[in-house]
Amino acid sequence: MPNSDDTYGTYNKQTKIASQVDDGSTALTVFANLAAAKTFYFTDDALVVWDETCTNLQWALVADDNGDNTKLKFTFDFGTKGGNIAAADDWAGQYNSRKTTLIDNNTWMKLGVISESTDHLF
Repeated sequence: MPNSDDTYGTYNKQTKIASQVDDGSTALTVFANLAAAKTFYFTDDALVVWDETCTNLQWALVADDNGDNTKLKFTFDFGTKGGNIAAADDWAGQYNSRKTTLIDNNTWMKLGVISESTDHLF
């Protein structure tokens, strides 16, 4: 569950879509629910980072051109701890550093590619 640190507002809203690479040789995985899609694309450690550092976080299944739920869309933002906290210690800074560590260890995403979206879920 995301943190609830919104006393000073939320910032850095982003929306992204995780998609499978369609090389035409294998069928894409169709997701029955959000939990299946989240664990298909992201490691357990990555999902912990999302839950601990984001203040608002919403996930949604996205259908491909065939109407099958093969993509995962997510919108997130970050609150701030306020005061004179260093940017690296605030929620967005923690997200970035923890994500970078997992990427460097090849333990952020399991499969797929990420694209940007301007169509936010909230």
